Amino acid sequence: MRYIRASLQGGIEIGFDSKTGSLIATQTVKGTHPEQEIDKVTMPKGCTIVGLNEMEHQGFSSSLIKEIATSYNKIVKG
Repeated sequence: MRYIRASLQGGIEIGFDSKTGSLIATQTVKGTHPEQEIDKVTMPKGCTIVGLNEMEHQGFSSSLIKEIATSYNKIVKG
């Protein structure tokens, strides 16, 4: 949900209205197969892959994985 919210906020920041930004953000994650979809939209040295790599350098996937594990541990441990 935070990924979707962050995507929505990014869309608004670049000029989309809230309704359009929300639609784009939710449709982006609906029924996707990550690696196949990433391969469809990235090109060597392109702007998309550079942006995705920057997200990774800043810890995007790591922070999501930690969030899931932390939330799960909270449920298990009470």
